[in-house]
Amino acid sequence: MRKTLLAAFATVVTVCGLTFAAAPAQASTGGTVDGDLHPDVGLIAFYDGDGRWRCSATLVSPTVVITAAHCTLGTLGKTLVTFDTYLDDAPPSFLPEAADPAAGYTAAELAAAGYHSGTAYTHPEYSDFTDLKNWNDVGVIVLDEPLASHDTAGYAPIAETGTLDLIAPSDYKETIFTAVGYGTEVRQDGVDNRKPVPQSYPIVRRYVEMPAQKITPQILQTNGNENDPWGTGGTCFGDSGGPVYLDGELVAVTSYGYTSNCRYLDGYQRVDIPVVEAWLDGFGL
Repeated sequence: MRKTLLAAFATVVTVCGLTFAAAPAQASTGGTVDGDLHPDVGLIAFYDGDGRWRCSATLVSPTVVITAAHCTLGTLGKTLVTFDTYLDDAPPSFLPEAADPAAGYTAAELAAAGYHSGTAYTHPEYSDFTDLKNWNDVGVIVLDEPLASHDTAGYAPIAETGTLDLIAPSDYKETIFTAVGYGTEVRQDGVDNRKPVPQSYPIVRRYVEMPAQKITPQILQTNGNENDPWGTGGTCFGDSGGPVYLDGELVAVTSYGYTSNCRYLDGYQRVDIPVVEAWLDGFGL
């Protein structure tokens, strides 16, 4: 649950009576500025009843962008989509404001501001973090105008059914996943250099590499500490909905984190499972 409110971080909440807290959409706790490595990974922004939010997402066909369900549920109006690598260095926000926030963005407003627009859809069996066995934290944005892939290799392929089930627990630490997104970076603030905390700016696309920690029928979980010898970091606020790749294939989207400072375990919704694949089929994927 790692979407980012443009005005502030989202509140940490308890999920499904578990002993950990899940922090809304997050960004890199280490990692590297992405440049042009993943040009089909974009930032999305939208309004709901609580304000304006942003998440990350992936262009997987001319008309479909995949993200997390908690980045689509309750969306008002249209969703903004951009694939710019670097977006902002400091407040105020680079994002346009809707003329009527209660109605959300319109396609005309976003086109005038130079952004793509689309309509959000949420997996019908999304449990809103109330059922670990039926998480289904997947959403899509259907674009108002089709887009060609920004990647010369073409759209990232979605992994085949059960790809992650083929990984033996004994191989988890040696299996490295790549997550991409526009989330906040965990670092010292450069002023009084206190303990590293999530920093809202700059807003730039980054990638991180992470070893597997656990795989369930719904979730991929990784170790998100940049000091882990097997990886380079994890995800944080704003990375929600961004892709997780294994060998160039999309296997999951960023879903939740265990701590509010993004320095522990991170969770990702699998897309290589039948309940997700069947729904995505309806969008031509």
